[in-house]
Amino acid sequence: MWNALFWGTLAASATLFGALLAIKFSIPSRIIGYIMALGAGALIGATTYELLEDSLKISGFTEVAIGFLGGALLFTILDYLISHKGGGQQRKQSDRKFIKESEQQDGGKTSGMGIFIGSVMDTLPESAMIGMSLIGGGSVSLALVVSVFISNIPEGLSSTVGLRQSGFSKKKIIVMWSLVVFFSALSALAGATLLESASNSIKAIVSCFAGGAIIAMLASTMMPEAYKEGGPTVGFVTSIGVFISLWLHYL
Repeated sequence: MWNALFWGTLAASATLFGALLAIKFSIPSRIIGYIMALGAGALIGATTYELLEDSLKISGFTEVAIGFLGGALLFTILDYLISHKGGGQQRKQSDRKFIKESEQQDGGKTSGMGIFIGSVMDTLPESAMIGMSLIGGGSVSLALVVSVFISNIPEGLSSTVGLRQSGFSKKKIIVMWSLVVFFSALSALAGATLLESASNSIKAIVSCFAGGAIIAMLASTMMPEAYKEGGPTVGFVTSIGVFISLWLHYL
């Protein structure tokens, strides 16, 4: 229980760290793009090696397909709904012109909340993944923790830029991201405890469900934004992220 809370909090705290960096410093967009690409690659690797591969060891392709494709589908539907509230691509968008247009449409606050809600939707499945890796009393997956931590830094960075440009105060932003850390810790705890007595098939379906949601998130938000901010170089940086995840998995 305490392990899940600790590791979930640690990984999610990167969003708050990224938010504080965005408040204190002006981070070049290209650097944010590189960090996004590195985090995306690490999450792709972690999902493949830690969730899909391990799920196949305890179940079959049917369970993996149900969970993985179901998670991707649900995220896509929710992402579509969130985007109509101003939180789709904008939640990782640091482009001033893009945010400015949103502010003119809704006064900024609706767009800012959309950014925040979308970011929460990204973060919770990642934390649940960490908790799931602790099922059965095993040690935490270092690959998952590092991958989620890396990916959460640009989440907090770029989303905070959007929130600031939407009129949110520094204090309110810090409180909001602190709540994200809190609920992410609870998500990790839920992942570790609620499924402990479940069958292997259920564990596999739920684990792959989180993995499918994360892959859909990467394809629809992190990777397009990483390329926009970092250019073609992000392809190599993403590959480094996948390799880091592979290395940590077999460390």
